[in-house]
Amino acid sequence: MQERRESRYGEGIVNPRAKQRAFCIASAPTEPDLAELRELLRTAGVAVAGEMYQRREEPDPNTYFGSGKIAELKAAAKEANANVIACDDELLPRQARNLEKEVGISVVDRTEIILDIFAGHAKSAEGKLQVELAQLEYNLSRMRGLWTHLERLGAGIGTRGPGESQIETDRRLARDRITALRRKLALVSSARETRRRERERKSIGTVALAGYTNAGKSSLLNKLTGADVTVKDRLFETLDPTTRTLEVDGRTVLLTDTVGFIRKLPHQLVDAFASTLEEALSAELVLHVVDASMEEADLKEMIQAVDDVLVETGVIENDSHLVLNKIDLVTAERKEELQYRFPGASLVSAVSGEGLDELREAIATKLAARLVPVDLLVPYTDGDILDTLHQQAADLHRDDRADGVRVLAKLPAPLAARLERFRVPAAV
Repeated sequence: MQERRESRYGEGIVNPRAKQRAFCIASAPTEPDLAELRELLRTAGVAVAGEMYQRREEPDPNTYFGSGKIAELKAAAKEANANVIACDDELLPRQARNLEKEVGISVVDRTEIILDIFAGHAKSAEGKLQVELAQLEYNLSRMRGLWTHLERLGAGIGTRGPGESQIETDRRLARDRITALRRKLALVSSARETRRRERERKSIGTVALAGYTNAGKSSLLNKLTGADVTVKDRLFETLDPTTRTLEVDGRTVLLTDTVGFIRKLPHQLVDAFASTLEEALSAELVLHVVDASMEEADLKEMIQAVDDVLVETGVIENDSHLVLNKIDLVTAERKEELQYRFPGASLVSAVSGEGLDELREAIATKLAARLVPVDLLVPYTDGDILDTLHQQAADLHRDDRADGVRVLAKLPAPLAARLERFRVPAAV
């Protein structure tokens, strides 16, 4: 994780040259699972020095932990030689500020860790803009107290100090930058929408890979399309949408790998990464990829976490198909159990290639169900139309005649509507 020269909320200071060692904390009614937080920290390059949780219905509104637990945390963090506290929830600004002051070392929350990972993984210009926007929006409400060493505040007129002026200046600059970033992203979004409309005009089918982060979506994209997308055992390795062509039943479609989801995905990140989610939103078919090697409880929770985000963004309204990946890591007995629990799902391995032929057939069947039969007579002068038909039609049969090419095929509805003028009238 990127080192900060000094703590934003208090006196805690992190040595930029020192390896960060995080002490994980959480507050919940029941014992929380901190495995995902540990994995986030590992991805950010931070070592985990220990963990602690407090069982309570709601976190303390001012310090997250109660006073007794804070004293215990301070001693445990010191003993573990930790130099940062990592919280599994998003902290209120005052919670982070007060907790950092009490413990004496830097405090980061779940959202800040994720933003840090995103900042390191974004590759495209749009992705970097989106990361910066999310970071600014997150930090805007946390600027209070940043310049407390400059404050000279009193109770009457004339006591407005330079500290307050500096805070207001920083807030104004941040808001101006947010406005500029939104304007740039709107232009990028407009260009992306133009490209999407062009794909729709040409009726190029689209399939999106969605799922929990590290479920193997990029590996699956590589295996199905022969692409060479970077694959690493890290959360959020893929942030920017990656699209490759895929041949399905003689038809060319676009397969897009989207950003992975996690539990408690911060809302500002859902909004910031609209580009990758829009690919799923506009897709004819969404492949929901799940890591089949996970424990039953984790598997259920991951599926639910992704479904929640898909519902929130409207993607769930699209046709979807469940893909249980990494079956090379499960036993034959577990495989049978998965087949029983998820009838109709595709069980595949992006590593061994098992089940990929069946997955291609499932994709073809799902896409074919959306096609409409046509009977066309295309003049020889419309060679571009014939070329489009050969690329996008399914079950195509052509008959070269003196007056043109008679084509019997199944087409996407938008393309069929565009070619209505070539339709052969039904025999009376």
